[in-house]
Amino acid sequence: MKTHKIIMNEKLKQDHHKVTASAKNEQQQYVNGRGAQFNTKNRFLKTEQAKAHVEGIDDWEEGNAATQYIENHSKTIVNKVESPDVGMSYSMNPYAGCEHGCIYCYARNVHEYWGYSAGLDFEQKILVKKNAPQLLRKFLMHPKWECTPIMLSGNTDCYQPAEQQYRLTRGLLEVCNEFNQPVGILTKNSWILKDKDVLQEMAKKNIVSAMVSITSFNEDLRRIMEPRTTTAKQKLKVIEELSSAGVRMGIMMGPMIPGLNEHEMQRIVKSAADCGATFTAYTFIRLNGAIKFLFHDWLFKNLPNHAEKVWSLIEQSHDGKVNDSRFGVRMRGEGSIADMVAQQYKKYGKLYNMNTEEWKLDTKIFRRPGEQGKLF
Repeated sequence: MKTHKIIMNEKLKQDHHKVTASAKNEQQQYVNGRGAQFNTKNRFLKTEQAKAHVEGIDDWEEGNAATQYIENHSKTIVNKVESPDVGMSYSMNPYAGCEHGCIYCYARNVHEYWGYSAGLDFEQKILVKKNAPQLLRKFLMHPKWECTPIMLSGNTDCYQPAEQQYRLTRGLLEVCNEFNQPVGILTKNSWILKDKDVLQEMAKKNIVSAMVSITSFNEDLRRIMEPRTTTAKQKLKVIEELSSAGVRMGIMMGPMIPGLNEHEMQRIVKSAADCGATFTAYTFIRLNGAIKFLFHDWLFKNLPNHAEKVWSLIEQSHDGKVNDSRFGVRMRGEGSIADMVAQQYKKYGKLYNMNTEEWKLDTKIFRRPGEQGKLF
């Protein structure tokens, strides 16, 4: 069994090197401001376009192309979440794809369902669900809906740069406020402060909580790992300002990557607690689907002196692989390294009085416009 595992690991590394070599042929220059550096193959497409030669004279959209917003009218906006690992039952995402460009993002693989690549396409081709607020209203008006909290940004960030133009997240929050529909929010962008007024109203009714994702205080690392997110300093400002406004705030430390940022867990928890955060969550790095190729390419290009060590540590935490699809294990990892991260998380949470309160969003005050209040 052990010999078989070594052979499988070697084959996986050979596949990574093949993809990386192909990427270097496709792009000689590093694409600044993007996490991915090339487009991985879409597993659902039977045919695809590819640039076969660097010196080719055909028209070609290079990796530094401007972000493209693709407007569409979806049929649904609220999704049932089947995974028991993510702590939510329903989610809604006004945008597909994410300009933040986090190289590790699990949502990259979902972009393949839309006919795009999990690589640069995920960051450059953003699908905008223009009718999202109208769809939510229709959904909440359905008499069979039994009020349950809905997560905003269950997949991609609802406050990514597209929100500055379309304000769909604002529209969704206004509908939720009208119906007293409880929501949770997860973001890496300070643009959430633009909605402080409606969030404050919802907080008074106990129908909103928000988490800010902080992975590192190392700005050099953040710029290349999640290039179009806001700085850790700005994220702390978000926590402080919204918590002062009465919004229950927390932090998501995800993902923790051994050899890169897991040593920052104490600083992240303490800083967030000092700014008013009261609850925490974390995930451990996993590289499923096309992400393993993108992350491998990114890692060896940006951090060549640490790449082998980091890659090995990730493998050690997923039974010799870098990805894991098993519920209950995939988001936490296993083995001594993953256990160490879990122990740190528990220790620092207790040290800084996180997760001490029994608290949940209020689902009892939900009402549809025009609906009479219940007497009993």
